Amino acid sequence: MSYNSSTVGSGSRTGRMTFEFGRTHVVRPKGKHQATIVWLHGLGDKGSSWSQILETLPLPNIKWICPTAPTRPVALFGGFPCTAWFDVGDISEDSPDDLEGLDAAASHVANLLSTEPADIKLGIGGFSMGAATAIYSASCRILGQYGNGNLYPINLSAVVGLSGWLPCSRSLRNQINVSHEAARRAACLPILLCHGSGDDVVAYKHGEKSAHTLSSAGFRNLTFKTYNGLGHYTIPEEMNVVCNWLTVILGLDGLRLVDH
Repeated sequence: MSYNSSTVGSGSRTGRMTFEFGRTHVVRPKGKHQATIVWLHGLGDKGSSWSQILETLPLPNIKWICPTAPTRPVALFGGFPCTAWFDVGDISEDSPDDLEGLDAAASHVANLLSTEPADIKLGIGGFSMGAATAIYSASCRILGQYGNGNLYPINLSAVVGLSGWLPCSRSLRNQINVSHEAARRAACLPILLCHGSGDDVVAYKHGEKSAHTLSSAGFRNLTFKTYNGLGHYTIPEEMNVVCNWLTVILGLDGLRLVDH
């Protein structure tokens, strides 16, 4: 099943440009519907790639929504267009953040979750740039607003980031420190971050530093898992950890997997 694409503004720093999101793939729960998670693909990928992986996981109580990012020029590729949640010129803490693109992506994800039933727990996960977007959404939830000041409407119960990084990391701690409510939310929101030490696309040091930044900013319910030698891809052992973590954090029915 897929949703129709929607059009939003994002990306341009000199003027507002419009990008159209691609096809959204939905994996229906095979058991009782207890949670819905939007899962975001990496740069240049599409939602169908991850929907096929997620469909095989032993998580019958989760509904997965896998959108496809807009096709847009990406500075990292010299302006060559590909699917991307936001523009990025360099994957590092010093790279300028495409706040408009990040807000558009986070808003699209929130819209996908906004129509879920009230008794369903909501989460966001992703890989690489998708993980960065998921983590950015977590910061929006904590602060109660997007980067542009508009209210963030979704109560997140879980955030997962594989091989990703934290956008807008420089300002996050200061923003949380000036708000008791943000500090309270940060202490409660469960986040699982996983990164391979052999990642040659998003360097391990960026994932590690992102986890440290979040932890020092007050995210007390943060788990950071290292996979020795793992490159920029996922493996069954990593997905087993994701399944176990989600089962516990979301209080899902079912057996836990054996973690080898």
